[in-house]
Amino acid sequence: MVMAVSFERYGRLYYLDAGPLTPGVGDKVLVPTDDGPEVAECVWAPEYVADEVGGLPVCAGLATAADLERDESNRQRRAEARVVAKRLIRQHELPMKVVGIDYVDRRDDVDQLVIIYFSAPARVDFRGLVRDLARGLHARIELRQVGPRDEARLTGGIGPCGRDLCCATFLRDFEPVTLRMAKDQDLPPNPLKISGACGRLMCCLKYEHPLYQEFKATTPAVGATVDTPEGSGRVVAHKVPADEVVVRLSASGRACACTRASVCSPRQEHESRRRTRRRRSEGDA
Repeated sequence: MVMAVSFERYGRLYYLDAGPLTPGVGDKVLVPTDDGPEVAECVWAPEYVADEVGGLPVCAGLATAADLERDESNRQRRAEARVVAKRLIRQHELPMKVVGIDYVDRRDDVDQLVIIYFSAPARVDFRGLVRDLARGLHARIELRQVGPRDEARLTGGIGPCGRDLCCATFLRDFEPVTLRMAKDQDLPPNPLKISGACGRLMCCLKYEHPLYQEFKATTPAVGATVDTPEGSGRVVAHKVPADEVVVRLSASGRACACTRASVCSPRQEHESRRRTRRRRSEGDA
């Protein structure tokens, strides 16, 4: 039984082994972490999965009233830490931007930890800032610099598609995205058109790239002469999402969209006949 939880509303999804529990969507559950169980919201009720899934942490149980009270207190402390950090950064005149706060409650007033994630154009000397933060927050301080993609994941936002950013919701790892993927999908090499909120190439270019590769490998190229149910012509464009090929007919000069399965080039016919003859000869042998 696998379930999905989120620590923030519309935040990144984490998958758990539900164990003997059957929480519903919206229930508060405890997620085991290195610093103890943390409260999260169930956004995907437990379901059986066919594939073998191993290594998932087991849900630590349903959150009690005390757990919810502690979680709300930690949220307030994170908000206070953000305000103090921004104020001290301005005082020290450092080129830093706070993008996330983690408050680790070790349930020991002597050993509280505040982790501050920040972005900066270059390395920053923040030794003086750390001392002031420790005095102002009465906790141990860790400052961690993050890159543009991690900044977008921590900050969140809406992508060009109108949906929440993939990196802030379900995307677990950042896979390399190249300009070749955009070219294979006939997208303009304009950074404003193919860049995400982080300023890097959009991660979704990776999702559809295998489909475009398979389409172009099994479809006559643009400019090739092909036969269609409406007559012969020349390929002038591909419509990959619709699985269609646009052909300009030789007889009438009209452009028509045909399904990929109905378009055949003389070369494809020759190769198909050759494969058929080979199979027959192997069968006779």
